[in-house]
Amino acid sequence: MLRKLSLCVVLALALSACQEAKLGGSNRHLAPIPPATVALMTSKGVSASDPILMRSYKKEAEVELWKKAADGKYVHLKTYPICRWSGQLGPKLREGDRQAPEGFYDVTPGAMNPNSSLYLSFNLGYPNEYDREHGRTGAHIMVHGQCSSRGCYAMTDEAMSEVYALTREAFASGQRSIQFQSFPFRMTPENLAKHRRDPHIAFWRNLKEGSDEFDVSGEAPRVSVAGGKYVFNGGQASAAAASKRAQDDRQVAELVAKGTPAIRLAYEDGGQHPVFRELLNGSSAAGEGSFAVLDARGSRSKLGEVSRPDALASGPREIVLNIEPSGRAKSSSASRAQAPVQAVPPRILPLPRPAALADARSRDGALRALR
Repeated sequence: MLRKLSLCVVLALALSACQEAKLGGSNRHLAPIPPATVALMTSKGVSASDPILMRSYKKEAEVELWKKAADGKYVHLKTYPICRWSGQLGPKLREGDRQAPEGFYDVTPGAMNPNSSLYLSFNLGYPNEYDREHGRTGAHIMVHGQCSSRGCYAMTDEAMSEVYALTREAFASGQRSIQFQSFPFRMTPENLAKHRRDPHIAFWRNLKEGSDEFDVSGEAPRVSVAGGKYVFNGGQASAAAASKRAQDDRQVAELVAKGTPAIRLAYEDGGQHPVFRELLNGSSAAGEGSFAVLDARGSRSKLGEVSRPDALASGPREIVLNIEPSGRAKSSSASRAQAPVQAVPPRILPLPRPAALADARSRDGALRALR
């Protein structure tokens, strides 16, 4: 009986988040910043000791790393492809929902795990004040290596080694916390128009307020919580951010007037950057749950265990929401098992195969980010 109980506890913990053990005896956390990235920092007028800021986007499956320059403004250093995130677009609500969180988080030196069983990792700090105020539960939500997620953002080991080294050096030089901005997608008028009828749209518009402040100023917004919402810079929106928001709202209205459909993206269980999907679809399995892939130079490398590869095969489904005469969208957000029968079902369109990505987001650019 005791043995069964212990097994249940272990399984519950395993399903709750990206649980990990701390492994000793490795020096991987001491790996230097790659020379190419050091040269890139020099070209942008920043150094390893300067503070950093990170931004993640689920839909695009990317993490941006920004460096603070001498004038106090953050400059974009590099974009890393996410190998795996789980769940759906939207915030994490409860323990075990497999959701990667969305919001504004602070990563502290104590969140770094140099002996992670997931290669290397740092804790995002979920739940934060906003999450706690909304009764959200869960813990152990991280950014880590490998390609497996139960609510975390998983990078490849190579990418995580570089991100960890940049984070380590920023802390060693005195940065007390790193702002991690986590979004469902890039906060463009096109995305906002398409997702305008999503149940989370009010929350996402609140996140956009902080995104706009950063975009127009290049400075990390001061974040607090009041009235159940994120508040940025004491609630005093800058003139530039207010102007950007008004301009974006006009573009959203124009897109809707032109017939941009309201959609919902339905994932089997999260996603990954297109570069990995292409590589995995073109590779052969190397053991159960693992894949061997070819990089651009033809050398063989392993992503390791990829969580739920079956859920990644087809990518997300785009569900077009029908609008009734009353103007109310027919709900398509219920699970398949609970979805009501509708006279006119939502149109489900397969997403087109992603076009070749340009510059840093191209296939080669994404692979270079891993070296």
